[in-house]
Amino acid sequence: MVAILLAGAVGYQQLPVSALPEVDYPIIQVLTFYPGAGPEVMASSVTAPLERQFGQMPGLKQMTSVSSGGGSVITLEFNLDENIDVAEQEVQASINAATSFLPTDLPNPPVYSKVNPADAPIMTLALTSQSLPLDKIEDAADTNLAQKISQVSGVGLVSIAGGQKPSVRIQANPAQLAAYNLSLEDLRAALAASNVDQAKGTLNGSRQSFTVGANDQLLTSSDYKPVIVAYRNGAAVRTTDVATVVDAAENSQQAAWMGVPTSAQGGVSEPAVILNIQRQPGANIIAVVDRIKGLLPQLRASLPASVEVRVLTDRTSVIRASVKDVQFSLMLTIGLVVMVIFLFLRNLAATIIPSVAVPLSLVGTFGVMYLLGYSLNNLTLMALTISTGFVVDDAIVMIENISRYIEEGEDPLHAALKGSAQIGFTIVSLTVSLIAVLIPLLFMGDVVGRLFREFAVTLAITILVSAVVSLTLTPMMCARILKHKPAAEQGWFYRVSERGFESVIAFYGRTLEVILRHQFATLVVTIGTLVATIVLFVIVPKGFFPVQDTGVILGISEAPQTVSFTSMAQRQQQVVEILLKDPAVESISSFIGVDGTNTTLNSGRIQINLKPLDVRKIAASAVIARLQPQVSNLEGIQLFLQPLQDLTVADRVSRTQFQYSLEDPNQAELATYTRKMVAELSKQPELRDVASDLQDQGLGSELVIDRDTAARLGIAVADIDNTLYDAFGQRQVSTIFTQLNQYHVVMEVGENFQTDPRVLSSLYVKSANGTQVPLSNLAHWAQTRVQLAIGHQGQFPATVVSFNVAPGKALGDAVRATQKVEKQIGLPASINGTFQGTAAAFQASLANEPLLILAALITVYIVLGVLYESYVHPITIISTLPSAGVGAILALIVTKTDFSVIALIGVILLIGIVKKNAIMMIDFALESERVKGMRPRDAIFKACLLRFRPIMMTTMAALLGGLPLALGTGVG
Repeated sequence: MVAILLAGAVGYQQLPVSALPEVDYPIIQVLTFYPGAGPEVMASSVTAPLERQFGQMPGLKQMTSVSSGGGSVITLEFNLDENIDVAEQEVQASINAATSFLPTDLPNPPVYSKVNPADAPIMTLALTSQSLPLDKIEDAADTNLAQKISQVSGVGLVSIAGGQKPSVRIQANPAQLAAYNLSLEDLRAALAASNVDQAKGTLNGSRQSFTVGANDQLLTSSDYKPVIVAYRNGAAVRTTDVATVVDAAENSQQAAWMGVPTSAQGGVSEPAVILNIQRQPGANIIAVVDRIKGLLPQLRASLPASVEVRVLTDRTSVIRASVKDVQFSLMLTIGLVVMVIFLFLRNLAATIIPSVAVPLSLVGTFGVMYLLGYSLNNLTLMALTISTGFVVDDAIVMIENISRYIEEGEDPLHAALKGSAQIGFTIVSLTVSLIAVLIPLLFMGDVVGRLFREFAVTLAITILVSAVVSLTLTPMMCARILKHKPAAEQGWFYRVSERGFESVIAFYGRTLEVILRHQFATLVVTIGTLVATIVLFVIVPKGFFPVQDTGVILGISEAPQTVSFTSMAQRQQQVVEILLKDPAVESISSFIGVDGTNTTLNSGRIQINLKPLDVRKIAASAVIARLQPQVSNLEGIQLFLQPLQDLTVADRVSRTQFQYSLEDPNQAELATYTRKMVAELSKQPELRDVASDLQDQGLGSELVIDRDTAARLGIAVADIDNTLYDAFGQRQVSTIFTQLNQYHVVMEVGENFQTDPRVLSSLYVKSANGTQVPLSNLAHWAQTRVQLAIGHQGQFPATVVSFNVAPGKALGDAVRATQKVEKQIGLPASINGTFQGTAAAFQASLANEPLLILAALITVYIVLGVLYESYVHPITIISTLPSAGVGAILALIVTKTDFSVIALIGVILLIGIVKKNAIMMIDFALESERVKGMRPRDAIFKACLLRFRPIMMTTMAALLGGLPLALGTGVG
């Protein structure tokens, strides 16, 4: 026993801490940026070639993508048993195979990260400075912080929001270029040729060697100003003659802010560089964040002194607090269980024995958990807390049986031997059958099954250790500690309580006599209870997982599809100003612009960090309910809020919590039915905040080329495309290489040429004879409606409709309402509608719930049949379950609680609790039949009376064991 204690104590010190068991789908995200390319170009020339290669990878479960202006985001979700490192190699091989199909002027090849885009950052840092410009801050963050943090084990992706990377911007004046008979292409070629960084070789003499170098690189904006573009009339035409050269951000259409409340009336939102750090799937959040925090002092020292680094989000603080809450619940449960034992036994010496047995069983479990690679998380600690009620049962049964013999006059040693021999098989039966109840949990599929596998194994180990302790340590301690004390020597509390127990048992005996006389009526009631259980199971609201309060709220803002970047920035800041006025908000990070997280210009991301629960006093969902009416009054922008969850089943972020996807090869048909779906779903009382990611109403200016005229002038369509790209695409025409980083030279026309489609007459293209031809001579603009983002699922066009569940409704109600609408609008056969993410996992778990309960019952029946070598006795034991089932489901209905996965686990554990009581009675009755020759009726009657007290003790212990969890309102 000392060895078990020591092994458990050492194992506890080594166990990692996390919110949940580390179970995640192997997910890899592939990002490709092509500045200036529209969604159609990205979808056809970048996303499609990559998807065709990725689609051939073995083990790929689902592939989704979003193609938007300048960016392509492909998310690859692999089967749960796939090794993410093997998947990584397959992804790299597919990217290599697709390279020849990608645009030749793609600035950078596709980049992949082992990260789930739906998984919120585990840590968010904000960098600000009162004296340095943002591009300098971003440069320091990208060069020093992001690189070092990315190397930390377990970090999947470090993304920099705000897009203030330094660059040299060449803002051309097309009119001045035309005056010199130059085109934008001439300027681009001159800039590219003037900045190179290539190998130049060495000089080798008889004694010395020299490395050949040259001033071939231009490193600053001042270096680009005197670059000669061409000669006209013997005079040099320099860059400054035809363009403005400035130091500015590489992408002018990205921005980020940090918001902090400064008073009760609001706060300050200031421009910042935001670092979002995401973990790899399966990495322990606390371990990763601890490594980053250990590195931060060194990283801060490498930054300029005026740069302030602030931690906005740290998800580990809530995880640590929630684990401490469950640890407190565990200690409280042990105290309550010991109190129950004392009240029933009224003997301090007898109470000491289970007070030793219970902690020893729990501590011994820690050692096995460490060997299995488990962690201290909310589920394993919940298993240990619940197991307290089970663990103490074995000790109670043993102590009560030995105490009974001592009270009958046996000496403690013989009483311990006799009592343990009599009850030993019962404890073995209880242990084996209870572990058998947990077996179906091990076969639950998907992420949910992997999550509760750790829970089930931890609980089974605790029960097994408890059985060993109860069969060895408990009888030994009973023989040493328990003493017989005559009733006359007992105190007043013992005498009064004993009379109370005896009167209760006597009353129970009288009612039991009535039941035994009316066996047929009792059987009818039992069958009726079974039917009632099935009916209640059908009508009880079904849910998935209870909503957590992690102290972080995720917000997705959305403006009209025609909004400009400047207008979007103003509206985003208006939203943040309102949010900062809420007393529960501690800080906010906010960013806009196409960057892989935001896929379109009209969408933004806001992460709201709340004050600790004991300060704000209300749950995150209540904060959302308070914020939404205030934000909804703003014109021209919507804000969708959802509480951040530790359990992430989805592989994409949607505007609201639950997702339903529509997939159709016909893009027009898909758009039509997506709108119908959103319109009808919005009318359903079970749903709230219905939205879709369909964005096909953006403003477009399409250049209609007169191909005949262009051909006559010797102008190729490729020349026109290149001119447009040079003018409006933030085209990266050259790269500046340094030892620490690489920077781009970005070419565009001046800002005054980028505001109106009528600028066409100012752009010129070189004809075959070398003259400059205005684009307006061979093309005209046509205003159209365009898609801002093109979504794919499995290589086919797809949209995602997302929704929240209305207050007072369950996820099951929302799913049924969605299915009803699907039938009402009559989706064509070409459209495939499926639930995604959490809603899909809920559907799978809902289908498996009856099977799991049935599997638990069949497993228990088989195990009991083997133990008792009978077909009848297992049925007798299982017949006690319907009454418990009715009580459990009625409790859920009365408390307005969904029948969730947690409730399902509770029902399966309830099977174990109820059958333990039946086993204790039937074991004693069978022994009375065999040894004393009693009739079955008399044997069970006597067994019921004798086992009444231990059954009440174990029932109260199990009840109080779960009470702290049921009433807990702590963090998380």
